[in-house]
Amino acid sequence: MRISLAKCVVAFLKLKRSANVLTQSRVFPGTLTTPIRSLLSSFFFLQAVCFVTLPTPSHAARCFADLGVTVMGLGRFGGGVAAARFLANHGARVTITDLKAADELSDSLQLLNDVPIYRYLLGGHPVEAFTDCQMLVVNPAVKPDDSHVSTARARGIEISTEIELFLSHNPASVIAVTGSNGKSTTTALIYHLLKAARIGTPTSQHSGDVWLGGNIGISLLDCLPKITENDLVVLELSSFQLELLRTKAFRPQIAVLTNFSPNHIDWHGTAAAYRNAKQVLFDTQTEEDVSILPDTSESGALWKTRGQRLLFGVHDIGDDGGFLENGSLILRSARGGFEDSVRISIPSQLPGIHNQLNVAAAACAAWQAGADPELFSTALKSFQPLPHRLQMVAEHAGRQFWDDSIATTPESAIMALRVFSGRIVLLAGGYDKGQDLSAFAAEIRKSAKVVILMGQTAGYLRGLVSSGDSGCVVQICDAKDFTDAFAQAVALSEPGDIVLLSPGCASYGWFRDYRERGELFTQLAREWRPLE
Repeated sequence: MRISLAKCVVAFLKLKRSANVLTQSRVFPGTLTTPIRSLLSSFFFLQAVCFVTLPTPSHAARCFADLGVTVMGLGRFGGGVAAARFLANHGARVTITDLKAADELSDSLQLLNDVPIYRYLLGGHPVEAFTDCQMLVVNPAVKPDDSHVSTARARGIEISTEIELFLSHNPASVIAVTGSNGKSTTTALIYHLLKAARIGTPTSQHSGDVWLGGNIGISLLDCLPKITENDLVVLELSSFQLELLRTKAFRPQIAVLTNFSPNHIDWHGTAAAYRNAKQVLFDTQTEEDVSILPDTSESGALWKTRGQRLLFGVHDIGDDGGFLENGSLILRSARGGFEDSVRISIPSQLPGIHNQLNVAAAACAAWQAGADPELFSTALKSFQPLPHRLQMVAEHAGRQFWDDSIATTPESAIMALRVFSGRIVLLAGGYDKGQDLSAFAAEIRKSAKVVILMGQTAGYLRGLVSSGDSGCVVQICDAKDFTDAFAQAVALSEPGDIVLLSPGCASYGWFRDYRERGELFTQLAREWRPLE
């Protein structure tokens, strides 16, 4: 029997509407009557016949009505708040649980004053927060082997995250950025270049708006009603977020890896597990997509990619990708037979070779997304660096004060030390994430005249810095708290010195996060004056 496609489509749509009503109702499979079973069987048969042309869009609105959802970890930077608001406003019964007490979460709780949250269970994770849970939305800081998460998984409860909620409802194409260092700046640069230099003709694939979000500190869940399929979404993704997306078939159209070095071993357990989390960025891409990687020798061996592989760097090595060399940006792609060179100037607000690499990666991604490379140099002039990223925050009595609190890895701090040719008084150390700090210590011996050591890693760094092969000429001091560290730094500084906060370690223990650390440094630097 031959069935016309038109009749098949009409029948499919009618049955789909009926099936949606049934699947969203409280009818359970065991209570379905024979006619209803027949209807559903016909629906699933026709859906299989027509799956090529009539799939349910991955971004279709999902029904959360009366669904018991527990948000585990409200946090202070918007992700937990946005997830709770999104789910509650879509009818879910949202329970919020967090290890922190209400007074520590006051800013976040205030943002939920007008949201119908079912209940708050703060100051711990009590059993009742999970007993009637049908979906568990976890904060990225929650480890995958957390006992509550493991129990929920064993019970067959759906595990989700704020970023997965967004991606499952997002109709736009995605440019996703990850890496051990530089991912926030690269993400912001891509967004800036696309906003300033995108061709954006009405007939182009991405003729709509550009959106910035993810680990950079912006949740786009509230923006979903405004985002269209013609838009572009630029996301920064951490290894925590990627690990929790591993089973979610996440597929960015353009994927950017800024660099890789072992990090967050305290969360992932091993360097291999950390690398595997980063690999998630590329795992579900197809040959139609683009994978952008650094031009290091290990890139080919470390990363499996299916998309068009483009490299970036500060020397043109002749491969496909984007390269900065002698004041030019060289862009090359065998796909389409494209090769071009445009003049480009890196502005003073982006110092150091690490920022040149960030620009190269961002330019390559923006170019692939349809931006005009001829406009990049002009666009970069108006780029405002993100706070706490090698930013001069004060200058007094011949001393410059530079805030690089974002340098939570030794590699980032090494790059910062190499930017300056003058004498450096360094504030270093912090929370111990299990990283190898020997290369950082070697760079301190080479570049700093004084180092003030802070936090858990102070003793470890002291031993490494003082045990160099050529002897140690760096003056080493230990601080009891951050105010003491700053006071010692300025007391030992002289006119012409650089007082640099580039810790090479996380801030936990002394601070909530790198932002709070950088803000205190900035405040102290701007208030400081030498004694008369």
